[in-house]
Amino acid sequence: MSRPVTFAALIGAVALSCGNAKAESLFAFLLPPVQTQAAPQAVEPEPAEERDDAQADPRLKRQVVNYPSNEAAGTIIIDTPHTFLYYVLGNGKAIRYGIGVGREGFTWSGVKSIERKAEWPDWYPPAEMVARQPYLPRMTSGGPGNPLGARAMYIGGTQYRIHGTNAPSTIGRQVSSGCIRLTNQDVIDLYNRVQVGAKVIVLPQTAVAKSQHASLTSAYAPQPQSQAQTTWNSIRPSGRY
Repeated sequence: MSRPVTFAALIGAVALSCGNAKAESLFAFLLPPVQTQAAPQAVEPEPAEERDDAQADPRLKRQVVNYPSNEAAGTIIIDTPHTFLYYVLGNGKAIRYGIGVGREGFTWSGVKSIERKAEWPDWYPPAEMVARQPYLPRMTSGGPGNPLGARAMYIGGTQYRIHGTNAPSTIGRQVSSGCIRLTNQDVIDLYNRVQVGAKVIVLPQTAVAKSQHASLTSAYAPQPQSQAQTTWNSIRPSGRY
């Protein structure tokens, strides 16, 4: 009898006397290894990063630009119609940020200053906003879900702020109730540069319209007469030309 047959007979005999499970355990070293497949492990998804749609438009990306100005370094200039905020560096340079501004009927202009600064500020909607939107919470604690975002710079003499946002897709648009918003990354950068007391110049939304109107007016305004035309007008017979 061959050796494999002898082992098979031995296993069979043991199986009859003590059961298959016990027999297999006794002669496990003779059996080929069983290929096992590990159960797939559930992978916890990583938190989704804040999608900065503002960066999809190159013009809204934070960048140093040429910006001739007579204003002192550290001044903030808000170009409302073009949705830009300039932080004046001096020597004809400024850092330009893409911003979101007030929607129609909620824009404003003037010269103010930064009154105070706050990191992850609490939000208290002003009474005027609550009157328009009574469903708003009366207070929202600072944090990722706060509409003021990561930082806020409060503009003195107003109810407005320069602040972050958890909705970066609103940058470059007219969406707010008068506040100026930046992406959280940009507002942190600006916050670290701006000093309390810094001058803030907010340009009016009508600046573009006035500029366009002025250019159209100048294009179609009556032009001064030439010397020849003046002479002809003085000598031509009335009603005979």
